[in-house]
Amino acid sequence: MSEVVITIDGKECKAQEGEYVLGVARRNGIFIPALCYVTGCSPTLACRLCLVDIDGKRAYSCNARAKEGMQIMTSSEEIEKERRAIMEIYDINHPLECGVCDQSGECELQNYTLHMGIDSQRHCIADTHRPTKNWGKIHYDASLCIVCERCVTVCKDMIGESALKTTPRGGAELDKAWKDKTEKDAYAMWNKLQKSIIGVASGAESLDCTQCGECTAVCPVGALVGTDFQYTSNAWELKKIPAANPHSSDCSLLYYDVKHTGIHDAKPKIYRVSSEHNYAPLHAAARYGFDFQNEAEGKDEAAFRKVVELLKTKVDTIAFDSYITNEEALILQKLKEKYGYKLVNKDAKAYQDFLKAYASTSGKSLYGGDLESVKASNFVVSFGGAIKTDSPNAGYAMNNALVMNKGAGLYFHPIFDPIVAGYSKNLLSITHKIGAEEAIAYLLLDLFGDKERMSQGLKTYLNSFHTVEKKKIQESVQEEIKEMLKDEESGEEKEVVKSVTKTIEKEIEVDTNALVAMIGAQDDLLEAITKLSDKKDRFSLIAGADLYTHPRAHNIAALLGLIERLTPFEVLIVPSRTNTLGVALTCELEDAQGNFTLGYNVQGDVTLSALGKGDLAMPALNQQEGTFTSMNKRVVPTNAALAFNGYCLNDVANALGLDAEWTIDYTPLLPSEKGFKAEKFDALPNRFENDGTEQRGYLLTMHDLTCHDEVEPIENLTCQGSDFVYNANPVHQFSAFTNQAHQLNEAGALYASAAFLEAKNLKNNDTVVLENKEGDRLVIAVKEDKTLGGMIPYLPSFDTKIDTTPFFKTGYRFADVTIKGVHHV
Repeated sequence: MSEVVITIDGKECKAQEGEYVLGVARRNGIFIPALCYVTGCSPTLACRLCLVDIDGKRAYSCNARAKEGMQIMTSSEEIEKERRAIMEIYDINHPLECGVCDQSGECELQNYTLHMGIDSQRHCIADTHRPTKNWGKIHYDASLCIVCERCVTVCKDMIGESALKTTPRGGAELDKAWKDKTEKDAYAMWNKLQKSIIGVASGAESLDCTQCGECTAVCPVGALVGTDFQYTSNAWELKKIPAANPHSSDCSLLYYDVKHTGIHDAKPKIYRVSSEHNYAPLHAAARYGFDFQNEAEGKDEAAFRKVVELLKTKVDTIAFDSYITNEEALILQKLKEKYGYKLVNKDAKAYQDFLKAYASTSGKSLYGGDLESVKASNFVVSFGGAIKTDSPNAGYAMNNALVMNKGAGLYFHPIFDPIVAGYSKNLLSITHKIGAEEAIAYLLLDLFGDKERMSQGLKTYLNSFHTVEKKKIQESVQEEIKEMLKDEESGEEKEVVKSVTKTIEKEIEVDTNALVAMIGAQDDLLEAITKLSDKKDRFSLIAGADLYTHPRAHNIAALLGLIERLTPFEVLIVPSRTNTLGVALTCELEDAQGNFTLGYNVQGDVTLSALGKGDLAMPALNQQEGTFTSMNKRVVPTNAALAFNGYCLNDVANALGLDAEWTIDYTPLLPSEKGFKAEKFDALPNRFENDGTEQRGYLLTMHDLTCHDEVEPIENLTCQGSDFVYNANPVHQFSAFTNQAHQLNEAGALYASAAFLEAKNLKNNDTVVLENKEGDRLVIAVKEDKTLGGMIPYLPSFDTKIDTTPFFKTGYRFADVTIKGVHHV
């Protein structure tokens, strides 16, 4: 898109041609009221408050696209009169319960009513009974609803579920006499308001979706609120503490909304999580999994001394997970350097090795893509991860690109996901063979790679996919070639050349389809990819956590590096846990443990834990300040919402000879050679600008590296077995920490689709026995997952009462099992 200049209220503003005028105004600090528009989503034209004058004509700034030389006036006597009339109509029959409404104090209807000075009412109409609805974690009060359609729009354009829609309200028809007495836009809005209300798209009474809660975040009034939060606090009593999502690597900006527990209990309590909904959505675990703090009564000095003594005399290994801050990771690294401990973190080590292999062929220390580049794309591919549950925000970005950019894409995974498949008719969902990810990477490199920039060795290898039968072709056309060489000028021999060319092209097509056969995809995949990617100019590739422990992980990573360097794709390698990237960059990790292990939030011979278990209590992430390194390659700050009365890792480190008053004293000491900057914690911003620019912490510095084109020949993995299970968590769950939250707490199970239950003659809550080839057994209940398709169930990791590690010893997320010993409920 080309840059244009438009003038708004006399101010020259630069814009991209085709950009919405409302967005340009916001970016330049020019206020235009709007109740129905959500940044990054399509306009609904429901409220009509954003009315402006463009070159002498009335238009709606949320829907008007910038063109060179536009002259825009945001306010006039006529416009203000229209806006006032619209606000009067919104206030007709709106319940006067501001004193108890959950949105009061941050209600946009309330704000605009006061801003425009609505102190009288010229309109009236009989009210309509609108009963409330309880939709699980979401409560809908239709009497408060102004049908702005934000919830419908964000569910469709951002989340990708389209679970809500407008339905008939059954309100009284407007008397035609009102038409002559009411301003044009106000009357049109009123007419729509009387006819519509929000309902469930499926027509059911219950809201059948993943319950991410984004609809409650965007609601400008009190119509949609979290059921758990309803009637618990006035908004103005809550202190907003800026932080980052502690549960997954999007690390989205969120606010812990905190106040005292009650009149007789001054102890602070988190009442809810809120967000900057215009700029970054939150998934359900971030929104509802906020109260996972560790309640320590005080400092256990005896336990502290015991741990320190063991670290001095017996511990040779520190095992930990990636739900820690960058500063804690640096503390562990410094302890390793001082005492020689082995640092073991299986998740981060696999990711660290994967990034090294990727860098060897990409020539960059970090991958090039992020969530913003995905949203800006019009062709998106995701493979190697269950995007809906592994990284919901990556799924939201993918859906947003498909919808808003009229994009297309491919979703590869062995497990069919009906929600992801429903993102767009231009998204091809490909359910492939287990282990076929290497073939997918080769196929993408082959189809989209710039052959002119490839080394001869790589071109020769890729050509081997196309020329398996080349010798046979040459032999079969040898005589024709001889004839052609006799007389190069004859037309007949030119036809022979055409014939030979067609024959070779046919063989090329067949041999490329051999890759498709390895993938196990439909025969017309190549044709579909060509059709979907035609005329697209912004490409993104999302690589997921299945790849990092894949038997061919090293080669897949190298292929991704080549894809980054030699194709149009910007690659996003999604870190599998909150701070996997930060840990991988900060710590020197090893594979094997020693003889005596200290576990930090994992089980060890001696254990430090924020989960309320172990030898010494530690603070949870909502009780700490520090930084995470997000999948956007950004070092973002998080703050403590609640106090912790016990010891922290910094106290242990100081007792072992390190010297820092606070954990955040390590923030400017993070390794600069890995891209970190010497920035103090208190200097790090944590906000979005009006135009959506992310001013949160800082971006890692990316380094150029020496690279090569060397990859290994493809290995066709054939998976044999009676049944397979996948290692994943259900929607809402990421770890034992999310399961600590009162709104998310549940018992884990073997999660399966309805098709799987039917095929195995199982019912919901039946008990089965899983057994692998080594004889490991697990007795577990079966639970239907309605958001799942296909015949591969999954085992979770969030429930510490279920030990699934024997089934995934290598770390690879697919395991061959036998299901036996069914016990029906």
